[in-house]
Amino acid sequence: MPDIKNIQVGDCLPERRHAPTNVSLFLYNAAIWNAHRIHYDAGYTTEVEKHPAIVVDGPLQGDWLTQAVVNWLGDDGDLIEFEYSNRRASYLGETLISGGRIEAVRPADLEAEISVFVKSEAGEIMTPGRATVRFRR
Repeated sequence: MPDIKNIQVGDCLPERRHAPTNVSLFLYNAAIWNAHRIHYDAGYTTEVEKHPAIVVDGPLQGDWLTQAVVNWLGDDGDLIEFEYSNRRASYLGETLISGGRIEAVRPADLEAEISVFVKSEAGEIMTPGRATVRFRR
């Protein structure tokens, strides 16, 4: 677990690989009450909406980003501010990678700023974001 005294600008959060399946996307969308068929119905997605494949949810990618921060923090702090923006559609069959990088450390405030991302295996940032965390004494 991180300690504000030991983290530095440029330190990276552990990266995690995500390979959603049709079933996991269907279940996620059922859990958040999102009935948009582009997230689970291949025929509708490709024939009607003209996407090349089932679309991976933006909110799911946002959840991956918060998980990256919260898992890194453990019980040592709290996520106090978070934002993200989906920049490009991601599709079923793509492996996506979430992670982050420390951008600023404010020891006097017990806070750190983290840039977070979901990227493709080729390194293209699909979903950038930022988080502010506050460490516990």
